[in-house]
Amino acid sequence: MTSKAPQKDHPEISAANFPALRSFLRGYFHEDVADEYGTLEEAAAQFYEDADPDERKAVWSEWSRFLASTKNLSVTAMNKLLNDKLGAACRLQSDDVEKISRALQGIRPASEEPSEEDEDY
Repeated sequence: MTSKAPQKDHPEISAANFPALRSFLRGYFHEDVADEYGTLEEAAAQFYEDADPDERKAVWSEWSRFLASTKNLSVTAMNKLLNDKLGAACRLQSDDVEKISRALQGIRPASEEPSEEDEDY
């Protein structure tokens, strides 16, 4: 009886298993992300504005599943999966994951939150 070594390439991470996430990554996390959006967080925030509620829900669900499936991986390994298997064309930094997660939930960056001075009374 032979035992199989665990798969290191994460076969569960595929375009077929993450179609909404793949579509989001290809549409927003492309090679021109810095020129078009500035940051990955801003790209995710733009998706949130552009997408309908069903698209947002699907991408959030798949992003959450992706994070759960890769929680023990380095950012470098996550980037490899995002780029090689899901069609992204950019590199996340360690602090991007939380920022992207917040943006995909419609939570604006603190720098964009309206201040009391901006509010009309």
